[in-house]
Amino acid sequence: MQLGGKIRQLRKQQKISIEQLAKTCNLSTGLISQMERGINIPSVISLWKVAKALNVPMNYFFDDYKDDLPIIRKSERKKIIIPNSNVTYELLSPNLNKKMELLLIKLEPGKCSSDDLISHEGEECGYMIQGTIKIKYGNKEYILNEGDSIYYDSTVAHRFVNIGEVEAISIWTMTPPSF
Repeated sequence: MQLGGKIRQLRKQQKISIEQLAKTCNLSTGLISQMERGINIPSVISLWKVAKALNVPMNYFFDDYKDDLPIIRKSERKKIIIPNSNVTYELLSPNLNKKMELLLIKLEPGKCSSDDLISHEGEECGYMIQGTIKIKYGNKEYILNEGDSIYYDSTVAHRFVNIGEVEAISIWTMTPPSF
């Protein structure tokens, strides 16, 4: 089922009108309607707001990952591609139904993880493999270079930007899983 169909199905199951969902998400009714019909691909922030309003993790809207193999081969990694996102996510853990989420994140130079700062339940830890990113965390900013790591409370609004000249590659773990 497509993304929009999943949103519509879940909204109807919960007996929520488009207007109610839009109000809860602080999005327009037109945008919600367009998302459901597949006319408008939601941003990461919009999809996150919809998931939160419908009380599901973001991974609800993506493929079901039922296999539980302990080894994840490089060639078999599951990719999480969010429409209109500048970030490529590769799942390093077996699936999205675990207590912790482990991701390989790639971000092109000059791009950011999201247009707006986001916050969510939990904690995150990131390790830079390649490149340089600036992390906006609340009202502070931190620069991470190759080999640096960071650990923070995810309830504080945050985002990251690749301020280097090469693709930024990092490994992140989140608990509880936010996708």
